[in-house]
Amino acid sequence: MSGYQVEIISPTDKDALFDDLLAKVRYERKANIHGACVKLLTDNSDFKEEWEDNFKFMNEDIRPHAKIFSVVDGGKLRVIYEPLSKTCIIKNCDYYGWIKSIALAAISDFFEEYHSVHRRYSVHGSTVDYNGHAIAIIGPPGTGKSTLTYGLLENEDFNYISDDWFFTRLFKNAAVVYSSEKNSYIRDDIINVWKSFSEELKKVKLDTRGRGLADVNTLFEGRTRESSTLQTVVLLERDIEHPPFVKLDVDDAMDFMIEKDFCNPHQLVRNIRKFDLRKEFFRELFSNLDVYLLNTIETPNESLDRIKNLATR
Repeated sequence: MSGYQVEIISPTDKDALFDDLLAKVRYERKANIHGACVKLLTDNSDFKEEWEDNFKFMNEDIRPHAKIFSVVDGGKLRVIYEPLSKTCIIKNCDYYGWIKSIALAAISDFFEEYHSVHRRYSVHGSTVDYNGHAIAIIGPPGTGKSTLTYGLLENEDFNYISDDWFFTRLFKNAAVVYSSEKNSYIRDDIINVWKSFSEELKKVKLDTRGRGLADVNTLFEGRTRESSTLQTVVLLERDIEHPPFVKLDVDDAMDFMIEKDFCNPHQLVRNIRKFDLRKEFFRELFSNLDVYLLNTIETPNESLDRIKNLATR
């Protein structure tokens, strides 16, 4: 679960809130998220600065495809979404991680509704590149996605693409993955497992959740990629009753994704139609790739070796 509930409202209800929202806004910034324009409107200077560090800049003359309002009105946390205009209103949030995830979720919703031969999809997961071979790591929160991603990146043969969300475009016999963010919103406790990042993380300004934005070009010494060809997907679980590592066929992979709600706690719209769209996408994706289920009950290094073997075989 994401830790918040999404309230869906109508365009009329959104318009009724607009004047009050705009009166609270002190900062406006646009971001380029995989070619789509997302506008942040907020009263929080820290969120404005983190947004600028997190995402690529978008020219001010580009009209937004989605808007994210983040304001404080003294009440409880609320996440309100109007799907037609892709407008999300986040009230009384003190955690930037939700701001950026909700922005990515709004663009995910936009891409799901955008009909084109160049159609894109977004996935809540990480991707690394090894000699042009991209590996995606997808799993529910708490299964070790970030730990394994950064563990792979300790090895200089692996390149960073994305550590939280990525975009993908499906071709007839291939899938290309693309980065979603300019920099990494990293956890400080990653150094408890992988010590090599200690010095760089000392330079990161951390928020109240022990997370902060790290410059990926500095962190990975230029080993970053904007895109790569996806060949392998590693799904994660943590269950002592299951084997540590198995290869899945498409049906088994789909059963896992459906059971785990697509491993994405940040879905702004959940209904039968959206469920079918997401199911259709993942089935098409998995049909052209090798998919494995990694049970992270072993040590981080043992789990890491299993993924490295997939890349180097």
